[in-house]
Amino acid sequence: MEWRGVAGLGLALLVSGCLTGKEGTEYAVMAQKIGAPRSGQSRIVIMSQKDAWLDRTSCDAKVDGVALNRLLPGTYVYIDRPAGPHHLVATQILFPGDSSLDFNTEPGRTYFYSIRPSERSRAMQGGAIVFGLVGAGVMAAASSGADNKGPVDFVPLQEDQARPALAELLQAE
Repeated sequence: MEWRGVAGLGLALLVSGCLTGKEGTEYAVMAQKIGAPRSGQSRIVIMSQKDAWLDRTSCDAKVDGVALNRLLPGTYVYIDRPAGPHHLVATQILFPGDSSLDFNTEPGRTYFYSIRPSERSRAMQGGAIVFGLVGAGVMAAASSGADNKGPVDFVPLQEDQARPALAELLQAE
């Protein structure tokens, strides 16, 4: 009698894991459902991977002034925009500066970018870990001459690099 209870519990856990797990093929399913970008459009995908603890970052991003959902570690966002020049901006609450990227897209193509903490962000984070808020402030001042004054670097990825990474991410809500 007890083995039936254990077997039933095991089956319930197995099924509930399948029902609640959104990870895995979410991007592939989403891309298949909505299809390729419409004629004259390109797709821009920005992801925050689940890397090592110090490489994790979050930000608020805008493409051509259109706000996207907040990027947290382990999430991605996408937007379809007309092909041509684009301006991508990322900000973080209480971070003294913005990251930006200007790039061009071609119709029908998808462009993938991964965000990583910028050198300035790493310096401020290190100062905060060692010396608290004062350390973060000192490092903010010391790194104010950095090329990228913002919180993240945008790393372009080829599709064959991006697809496996996206398979482990969830769409930002």
